[in-house]
Amino acid sequence: MPESVENLEIWREGIEVSKLVYHLTKGWPREEVYGLSSQARRSAVSVPANLAEGVGRGSRREAARFAQIALGSLYELDTLLHIAAEMAFGDREQAEIIRGRLTLLARRISSYISYQEAQDA
Repeated sequence: MPESVENLEIWREGIEVSKLVYHLTKGWPREEVYGLSSQARRSAVSVPANLAEGVGRGSRREAARFAQIALGSLYELDTLLHIAAEMAFGDREQAEIIRGRLTLLARRISSYISYQEAQDA
């Protein structure tokens, strides 16, 4: 059932991070709307979307596989936020807060992957 993914804490955190990224990127230069802003938003949304798809597939193996994809998107997002900060786009402090949340979320997704793989064995 789709509501089961809503019980997944890492999915909820991914939603919150996505909202923060959308808010942050509103302050980036207008010429980046189709560049870095768009890419950051896509990678942010990809985190909870891939977690949901994995849960929706109905097996622990698929949940782990899609969580690995989500983790890759999270690392991509962290890199994009780092680049934006280096280029002095928007609120650097807010970007660092989001990056801190990404660090914690990466650990939690990694633990989720390990758990799913162990249960599948």
